[in-house]
Amino acid sequence: MTPRDDASPPDETLPLPPPPAPWLSIIGLGEDGIDGLSPTARHLILDADIVFGGERHLKLVQPLIKGKSHPWPRPIDDAYPVIASLRGRPVVVLASGDPFNFGIGKQLAAIVPTAEMICLPQPSAFSLAAARMGWALQDVTTVSLHGRALEGIVRHLHNGARILALSWDGTTPEKLSELLRSRGLSASRLTVLERMGGAHERITSARATEGFAAHAFDGLNTIALEVIGNRDALWPTLAAGRDDALFENDGQLTKREVRAVTLSSLAPREGELLWDIGVGAGSIAIEWLLAGRNMRAIGIETNDARALTAARNAAAFGVAELQIINGAAPAALAGLEAPDAIFIGGGLGDGVLDPAWQALKPGGRMVVNAVTLEGETALFAAWQRHGGELTRIDVARASKLGSLTAWRTAIPVTQWRAVKPC
Repeated sequence: MTPRDDASPPDETLPLPPPPAPWLSIIGLGEDGIDGLSPTARHLILDADIVFGGERHLKLVQPLIKGKSHPWPRPIDDAYPVIASLRGRPVVVLASGDPFNFGIGKQLAAIVPTAEMICLPQPSAFSLAAARMGWALQDVTTVSLHGRALEGIVRHLHNGARILALSWDGTTPEKLSELLRSRGLSASRLTVLERMGGAHERITSARATEGFAAHAFDGLNTIALEVIGNRDALWPTLAAGRDDALFENDGQLTKREVRAVTLSSLAPREGELLWDIGVGAGSIAIEWLLAGRNMRAIGIETNDARALTAARNAAAFGVAELQIINGAAPAALAGLEAPDAIFIGGGLGDGVLDPAWQALKPGGRMVVNAVTLEGETALFAAWQRHGGELTRIDVARASKLGSLTAWRTAIPVTQWRAVKPC
C-alpha cells in the first residue's frame, strides 16, 4: 500500500537529557553537631570529596569527613569560584542552622542551579530563639546585625515590637542596650540566647537601663528584644515626611511637606532602585529606603561635606545601605544600574535631565523639584517633550511676628513628574 501524501511524518522528537544529578550538599548544623544530623546528612559528608565550612563546623563533624576539609578563606567570596569549579564531584558545604535564613544558601544558589544541589537545614537561630521565648515566629521581626551596622535595627524599634536579632559578636548586646538608652527605650527588655541547642546553652535577660557591661557573651548569640519606651522616645514612623529636625543638614534639605509629596510622586515599590541626584542631606533617598525592607538607593553628590552628612543621616535612620557616589552628574551616572525611579532636587544647569531620562527604565518614574525660574523653565520644556504632571507646591507656616502671629511662606516648589513610556 502506498502511503498517503498527506500522512503525518513520524514523531522524531528526541527525549530531553536527564537533568544533572545533585552534587552540592548544603548541610545545616546545630550546636549538637553530629548528634543532630540525619542519616542522609551523615552519608553525604562521608561520601564528599571536599567539605567546606568554618573551623568550628569542620571540628564538629570531623569524625565523618573522609575527603578533604576546606576552611573558608578570607574573604569568603574567594571560595565560590572554587566550589563552582568542582561541579560534578560530591561537595558538602557546612552552615549554621538553616542555610537559607541569613545564611550562605543565597550566595551558593547564585552560582549553582538549584537542581544540582541538596539542602538539609536544621532549625534556624530564629526558630530556636522563638521557641525559647514562647513567641510566634510569624509575629516577630527578624534582623541580622552580623556584618551589618547596628543602626539597622532602628527602623524596627516600634512600641511593643518583638525583634529577634543575630548578633555580630559578644559585644552586641551591650552596644544595643546603649542604642536603646539613647533613644529613650531604656525599659526595653533584652534576652541574650547563647549557643542554643548545645550543652553550653545559656539565656540571660536584662532591661536596657541595666545593660550587659558586666557580662561576657559567646560570639554566637541571638538577642530577643521587647521594645518598651515612653511617649518621648524616638519612635520611628511609617509615614513619609519625617520631622526635619531628625536630619542633620546645612540647609540643603527637602522640607517635610515637600518631601512627603515627593515620595508620593516617586511611588516606591518593593525592591526598586532610586537614583537621588543631588542627594544633599539624603532625606529623599532615606525615606525611599524606609518604604520597604528591600529598597535600594544611590545618591549622587558633588559636595564632599554633604555626602558625608547624607551617610551619617542614613546610618542614624538605620539604612546604612544607601550608596553614595561623590561626583557630578551626568558624568557620575555612567555605569550605574538603570533605576526604577529618579529624583532630582539639585540644580538643573548641568544638562543632567536628559541623560537621566535616557537612563531611566521603561515604565520608571522621574520626579524633579525646582525653586528657581531657570529650573521652572527646564521643567516646562521637559513637560512639553515628555508629558506627565507639572505641579506647584506652596507651603506656609505660622510663626511669631512681634507679639502677633503671621504666615511665613516658604519658597514655592515646582514639581515635574513623568512616567517613561514602555
